[in-house]
Amino acid sequence: MFQLRQSFLLFLTATIWGSGFVAQSIGMDHVTPFTYTFFRTFIGALVLLPVIYFLKQRGTKKATPTHYRRKDLLIGSICCGICLVGGESFQQFGLVTTDAGKAGFITSLYIVFVPIVGLFLGKKLNRFIVLGVLLSLFGFYLLCIKQSFTIEHGDFLILICAIVFCFHILTIDHFVAKCDGVLLSCGQFFAASFIALLLMLIFDYDVFSWADVRAAALALLWSGVMSNGVAYTLQVIGQRGMNPTIATLILSLESVMAVVFGTLLLHESLSLREGIGCILILAAVIIAQLNPKAIVALWQRRKVAPTAASAAAPAAAAPAAPPEPVAHQD
Repeated sequence: MFQLRQSFLLFLTATIWGSGFVAQSIGMDHVTPFTYTFFRTFIGALVLLPVIYFLKQRGTKKATPTHYRRKDLLIGSICCGICLVGGESFQQFGLVTTDAGKAGFITSLYIVFVPIVGLFLGKKLNRFIVLGVLLSLFGFYLLCIKQSFTIEHGDFLILICAIVFCFHILTIDHFVAKCDGVLLSCGQFFAASFIALLLMLIFDYDVFSWADVRAAALALLWSGVMSNGVAYTLQVIGQRGMNPTIATLILSLESVMAVVFGTLLLHESLSLREGIGCILILAAVIIAQLNPKAIVALWQRRKVAPTAASAAAPAAAAPAAPPEPVAHQD
């Protein structure tokens, strides 16, 4: 029952993230990308403040780990915030010309890019990761290359967004062992909102309008409260006690939900060629995370089980030997 509840929380996280692409597409009709990124990250940080207070009050009797240092939290928040504002900004600029469904699938490539970058950090690649990379590249080709054999500008920006999010995941992986997860999430939102505010003042000062912000208020609230604040908190809670591979596979359904919401709410449609590309990318996301050792072990157990059963069958079928007569002594 516990695993089912955790799986539901992670699926809910993927659903909220997938719907966030629709909100971003709607919000981009009113405000610029830097403005949108600032408000969504700032709202996300504000939403996490009462969550942190509640968790702190609930855990007052627990000892605080000694390795959680403010310096690590500060550095981690800044590094994660830079990656977050970079990824979300490229995503926002890409959504100007790319629909929500395609953006969701291309963004999901970060799950494939993570092991590739890890190769340069000394981590080995197995055959499933290599197959996933090649399959994702072919899927991206079918998804983004039109009859004129050109990649749309928005697709390229979303791809850069996926690469930046790859470094974002690796940065979180580095600092999460040194910092509390919820505090790190809140800290990165504050850092990202500060950076986005500077970019907004530099590039959007002449086009910024509070009327446009009010027009995009619903989209900003959904992205800030749900996609950032709630979803990241659900991810932290949902991954507790879950197998990391299973958790990642469930979260990768974000791309599927992006297509579902894009079709239902924005009336978007994909051609057969683009649909095949989406399926290949999703398959690559799953294949890249398979564990070859676990598959070999499972295969060996399946081979041993029939052999053991056949060896035990003759012994079970053999009739029992009659009891030896007991000699009676006079």
